[in-house]
Formats: sequence, C-alpha cells, structure tokens
Amino acid sequence: MSEDANMLTAIAFYVFSAVLLGAGFMTITARNPVHAVLSLILAFFTAAGLFVLLGAEFLAMLLVVVYVGAVAVLFLFVVMMLDIDFVKLRRGMQQYMLLGFAVGGILALELVLIVAQHWSLAVVKAGASGVSNTVAIGRVLYTDYVLDFQTAGLVLLTAMIGAIVLTLRRRSGVKHQSGWRQVSREPADCVETVDIRPGEGA
Repeated sequence: MSEDANMLTAIAFYVFSAVLLGAGFMTITARNPVHAVLSLILAFFTAAGLFVLLGAEFLAMLLVVVYVGAVAVLFLFVVMMLDIDFVKLRRGMQQYMLLGFAVGGILALELVLIVAQHWSLAVVKAGASGVSNTVAIGRVLYTDYVLDFQTAGLVLLTAMIGAIVLTLRRRSGVKHQSGWRQVSREPADCVETVDIRPGEGA
C-alpha cells in the first residue's frame, strides 16, 4: 500500500512540475498581458500543490492566500484597467536579453543553494522534534521573532495609511460619504409617514 502511495505521489509531483513549467513559460511568452497574469495564477496554484506534496502546507497556504488572492488578482485588475501600449514597451528588449538571462541565472542559482540548505535543516529539525511544519513555523514566529513580526505589521499598516492619504482627493461635484452622519441619523430623518386617503393612491 505504501508503494502505491509513493507511486501516486511521484506521478502527481511530475504532473504538477510539468504544469508549473508550462505555466511559467506561458507567463513570460504570452503576448496578451491578461493571458500572462492568468498563467501566473495557474503557476501559483500548481506550486502550492507541490508544496503540499512536500509537506510544506504553510507555504502552500501563503501562495494561495497572498499571491493568488491578492498579488495576482491585483496585477490582473491593473492590466485590465490601464491602457498600456505593450508593443512600445517591448521595443529594445533584445539588447537587454543577455544581461537579463545572466542576472536571472545567478539569482536562480543562489535561490537553489539557499533553499537546499534550509530545506535540509528544516527536515532534520522536523524529524527531531516530531511536530509539523506549520506548528514549527508558528512557534518560531511568535516566540523568537515576535518583535520582528509585529514591526512588519506596523510597517504594512503605515504603508496602507500612506497609500490612502496619497490617493484621497476632495473634488467638487462629487458626492462623498459621511460615516458619522450615517451612523448618527434618526429614523425621522430618513422615513416619512404619508397619510393617503382612499382613492388618492397611485
């Protein structure tokens, strides 16, 4: 039974890997930006499936919730709402292609080395402690790095408030909502009782 489960896991791993490579290739080669973003979303979902197969369910959840639910959807909205001349942006791309491949190769090599080192350490720690990946990350995050975690939350909150302040504009001729007026209004201010006599109704 364990051999059958290992075989199914291996087949699922190779299928997900093939889909992930195809989606990544479509993301960087698609001429339509909307198709590129949709391919990116498929790549995120497939990578989440690979993380689940590898036992890193926390990373899978982060990919689905953060990247698919926020980043990729935001990219899709921006691409669909802005009228960008992508043909003009692609001009002159060939002269920077060699440099881009060189930088991308170096970054990929560094990421592989870092992930391989940390993955081996995580497997050793998980095997020694006997707890799941999510439990181990939660314990470390909320004990050793709780100050850094809260500081990151404050930085994100400040960035959100700054974005709202920068985009908030008061323009004439535009209706604005007043939360205090909506909450503090009385029923008599918004409801009118009309006594209609028989035969006078609409």
